[in-house]
Amino acid sequence: MKTEWSIEFYHNEAGREPAADFLDALPDSARAKVVRYIELLTTHGVLLKEPYTKQIRGKIREIRVADKIGAVRILYFGYVEGRFVLLNGFIKKTDKTPIREIDIAEKRMKDFLARNEVKK
Repeated sequence: MKTEWSIEFYHNEAGREPAADFLDALPDSARAKVVRYIELLTTHGVLLKEPYTKQIRGKIREIRVADKIGAVRILYFGYVEGRFVLLNGFIKKTDKTPIREIDIAEKRMKDFLARNEVKK
């Protein structure tokens, strides 16, 4: 039974890591909360459910952090061998997760999968 999951950041072909850039731009208190939730994800993996994470669409899930700056969200998906890939982050301003953010996450997931396809 796997007890530790790993986290990696999606990076585009230029090497940019949008979720890492988002985290770096957060105030210290919000970043600390997000990092704590990411640590919970590495410990509990797919068993970590609401209120910490939530299914969004297909394989896309979100880490859900409440902070004084607002509802901080990190979109991610589970990949092979117990790995989670963080795709993007944003401050949620409405009740529903913006479709634009979900679309960005799906595009990045497809790009990641295409560039990391397991060769048989």
